[in-house]
Amino acid sequence: MGRITVFGGPERRRRWSTEEQRRILEEAFAPGACVAQVARRHDVSTALVYTWRRKLCLVAAAGQEGRGFVEAVMLDDKAVTPVPGQPAIVVELSHGRRVSIFSLASPAMAAAVVEVLAR
Repeated sequence: MGRITVFGGPERRRRWSTEEQRRILEEAFAPGACVAQVARRHDVSTALVYTWRRKLCLVAAAGQEGRGFVEAVMLDDKAVTPVPGQPAIVVELSHGRRVSIFSLASPAMAAAVVEVLAR
């Protein structure tokens, strides 16, 4: 008959509650945060953090839970003048996509873009 060895000890696979996952995601993707540093601090692999984010985005898109307002960072620097060819507003969307509104765009055009993004 064959021989079986059973190793005892702590479970290798850790379980994270939804609240813990959201807290780690908020910390990892806060402005100026480094995902790798946050992952190390919580003893989680960076791949798992990105997997949680992808799954959360899919759930939010399916249930429209993610609709609403998001935090925006506005800089008020009077010394800076708009440079032609440089975007005046850059909106970063999921999956690395960006929408740029240039300073030459009319206010009506900028409002139309923002309205479409709000849907």
